[in-house]
Amino acid sequence: MSLEVHRLMKKFGDKTVVDDLSFTMPKPGVYALLGTNGAGKTTSLRMILGILSKDSGSVLWKGKPLEVSECNVGYLAEERGLYPKYTLMDQLIYFAELRGVSRAEARRRIKEWSDKLDLGEYLYPQKSVAKKGFAFGRGGGGTGTVKLPSKKAEQLSKGNQQKIQFMAALISDPELIVLDEPMSGLDPVNTDLFKSVINEQIERGKYLIMSSHQMATVEEFCTDITILHRSKTVLQGNLNEIKRGYGRINLSLKAEGDISACIARSGARIVHKKENEYMIKVTGEEQANALLGVLIEEKATIIRFDLREPSLHEIFVGKVGDAADE
Repeated sequence: MSLEVHRLMKKFGDKTVVDDLSFTMPKPGVYALLGTNGAGKTTSLRMILGILSKDSGSVLWKGKPLEVSECNVGYLAEERGLYPKYTLMDQLIYFAELRGVSRAEARRRIKEWSDKLDLGEYLYPQKSVAKKGFAFGRGGGGTGTVKLPSKKAEQLSKGNQQKIQFMAALISDPELIVLDEPMSGLDPVNTDLFKSVINEQIERGKYLIMSSHQMATVEEFCTDITILHRSKTVLQGNLNEIKRGYGRINLSLKAEGDISACIARSGARIVHKKENEYMIKVTGEEQANALLGVLIEEKATIIRFDLREPSLHEIFVGKVGDAADE
């Protein structure tokens, strides 16, 4: 067992913000900590890392209390926090040295990550200059480049600042990586770039805890989840097993012509319709097969008939909604 979180509790005054949170990561992969705004996700991550004190509970890494000073941890905080007036290079070297990386090795890793995250123009800026020369006593000229100091954080867009902080979180080659809303506010190109880096870390056997509101993104990576609502755990476990427990109840159907009457005969419920494409909720495979039988009987031309388990988004909305009604 590599990461064990036992019964974390935290109150601010009379308000309980994390109530008895427990989970384990027995092997490398991605654990997703999900919840509505104010559910306690960020507070939980900060307690796990020791940034925030626990009222009770424990966090063990490889059987011992997790101490960030002894464990190589990378953390991308939800609140982005670069120093605006300092150069990016100075900040990255500083963050690397805090994690025990030598200055020379930090520079090598910064160049490597700069290439990977497409940050060269900010970390290694240059400008063209006219240069003078003399050949056989006659003036000559041309252009060259001069290296400039790296940009300051305040000169970057929010998305590129986020990439710098992502680099800072990974520059020590951490064993345990905690990502709080890692892709919030990124454009599609940089989102895909972050995803590729996360996949690379997974392939290298790292332990990742991810908090995010982007359910489709989390679903790409995570193996196990905890959903929090108003400080309490409302669902927890292996995502594939959770989905199997719901059964295949979502049917995506496309046909030539209107088949609404056939769907009504089967007892299935239309959730969404666009021209002759339907998103349908069924009780299970038996009802889906009944609908298929009706369509065949009516000689409908079927283009797509896709029965699947619910998405993480649907599970999340269902569980949070159920908890809110209690």
